[in-house]
Amino acid sequence: MRNETRGTVELTLAMVLSGTLGVFVVESGASPFEVVFFRCLFGAVALGAYSLARGFFTGHGFTGRKLGLAALGGVFIVFNWVFLFEAYEATSISLATVVYHTQPFFLVLLGAVFLRERISAGKLGWLALAFAGLVLVSGVRPGETASLKGLGFALAAAVLYALATFVTKRITGVRPHLIALVQVVTGLPLLLPFADFGAVGGLGTGWLWLVGLGIVHTGLMYVLMYAAYAKLPTAKIAVLAFTYPAVAMGVDWAVYGHHIGLVQALGVPLIVLASLKVTLSGPAPAPVAAPAPRTDGRAPEAASPVATRVG
Repeated sequence: MRNETRGTVELTLAMVLSGTLGVFVVESGASPFEVVFFRCLFGAVALGAYSLARGFFTGHGFTGRKLGLAALGGVFIVFNWVFLFEAYEATSISLATVVYHTQPFFLVLLGAVFLRERISAGKLGWLALAFAGLVLVSGVRPGETASLKGLGFALAAAVLYALATFVTKRITGVRPHLIALVQVVTGLPLLLPFADFGAVGGLGTGWLWLVGLGIVHTGLMYVLMYAAYAKLPTAKIAVLAFTYPAVAMGVDWAVYGHHIGLVQALGVPLIVLASLKVTLSGPAPAPVAAPAPRTDGRAPEAASPVATRVG
């Protein structure tokens, strides 16, 4: 199998897995804080075991500053998960996932605010198009609050993901698996005060879904993504990333009977097209595990200039 073909298969599989994440969250029966806590716990075990087996801890490349940045990115990423999972409950997996894919626009705004990066007229146009798509996708009518709540949670998750990407881009020379490991480990003490362990005692088979979130969606999925990034050109990574929302919407319809209405469906291609154009124009953010950094020769298998937005 050719290198690029193998990378295509790996990334497609990773995005398909990501598209099933919402079902694992809902079927676990736990609240978002407990779900994220145990995702961090089981994910840390999976990523730690993989990194140890591959010898990534030898010559890890961390300094105090890089470790601090990784931990700060972890703060943003774990609360990004909390808000995204809250959005699943408040609205639907389909709507939350589509709105969540406005992340590149918040990253552009962060660059403008903190790095004084100029926003071109073209990017402003794509931002406006994405906003129009967002209005259509929301499907909010006067007097409705449930959809607005879900929309707000998904947008908050997108902002936090953009912040995590923005911070993690400053880390070089460290394998993304190790940065992801630091981030999920950071989530454990961070979420401990919010987790109600008494409420998860009677989950029963819900524990299998939580273990799956850690092992499959935080271990296997990221390993597949990082293996694929070094094999694929930026454009192909950006296009394949949209397998995630497509699968999420299909799974949401197949399992829960949720589907986006006609007016909302008109907004989906606007967000997808605008997101793709912004991602491919100019310096793109690094892949996030979420998030993964831009890396140098120390970690060749992780090097990729494009963000793949996963839950």
